[in-house]
Amino acid sequence: MKKNLRNILALALGLMTTVSFAQDWNVDSRTRIDMSGDADEQAATQRATLGATWGGSDWGIHLSTNVNYTINDADETALPSISVYEVYASTNLFGFANMTIGRQALEYGSGTFLARNDWSANRNCVDGMTFAIDNDFVGLDLGLSQRDNGDGSDMIDAMWLNASKSSGDWSANLFYADYAVNDERVGGLGFEANAMGLDFAYSAMGGALDLNVSYNTNSQSLMGGEAVEQDMMDVSGTYSVNDDMSLTAGRASYGENGFNDVVGLGNSGNDSGSWLSHGNLGHLGANQENMHVGGTYSMGSFSLAATMHTITDTENDDYERKATEVSVGYSLGDNASLSYKLVTDNNGGEDDTNYNWLTLTITP
Repeated sequence: MKKNLRNILALALGLMTTVSFAQDWNVDSRTRIDMSGDADEQAATQRATLGATWGGSDWGIHLSTNVNYTINDADETALPSISVYEVYASTNLFGFANMTIGRQALEYGSGTFLARNDWSANRNCVDGMTFAIDNDFVGLDLGLSQRDNGDGSDMIDAMWLNASKSSGDWSANLFYADYAVNDERVGGLGFEANAMGLDFAYSAMGGALDLNVSYNTNSQSLMGGEAVEQDMMDVSGTYSVNDDMSLTAGRASYGENGFNDVVGLGNSGNDSGSWLSHGNLGHLGANQENMHVGGTYSMGSFSLAATMHTITDTENDDYERKATEVSVGYSLGDNASLSYKLVTDNNGGEDDTNYNWLTLTITP
């Protein structure tokens, strides 16, 4: 135990020494107390991230690490865990594009397929290379990612293309990805998938009304099997009553085969498990629809947000799921904030499941 702790402290000291020579650095700490259930259990965890960047006008190197620690863990031998969050190098290619190689935390469009998921202790990252083409017409990113099983055989192959464009009151984002997975660790079980997401936003009434449409499709199949088509659409509108208050209403609908995150890199999990893994309602099942309404209010350092979800099934008139999420935030200054989030979800049954989190975030 002492040896492991000594190694972690030595590595932390080395990182601090490295940061002192960096051109830019950043650090943040998130301490979260989970009081879910009947609030009779309080599990506190801390995630601290330290990053440093070196670079010039046409190149850069970035390194950041995560330290996760469970406070008062029931296991007396439990120790903090340290891991690489991001590590990449980037350079300009002949003034045509920027190339970045390494582990990167990426997010495109609405994040349905590729997002950071900052709620999690271990956030989403992609190992590979990205090419950002520099032009005035459209933002264009090409990404490639590959992992092997340790013997040269491919485990994951991924290719994605993201195009974004904005002009005046509107913006659009198109994401396309092709995945192939053949993981020998689970007996060679593999699948192929294509993913496409289209997001469109329009600002009306002088910026007081924001309209958003997100349409996403999956086509996935086991190796050599028949493809299963999935789709979901989310349409919403947000009206700014004034500078301090806004109201939102929307509808998310799912196709006959439901919808799920193909490789687990999106901003939502599936069903009620997403409250714990992503901090949100998550994707729904086949033929289900979610009517959601909510609002936000801020007054100085104080903020309040609430959303009510009503989920129905177009093939089952007796099904109804209700979920409510309320969050309260308070700014403790320029560098710290405190927030509380309460969620109740009946998961389509009679009894509610309660989730409660208290989070303290500090960023120097």
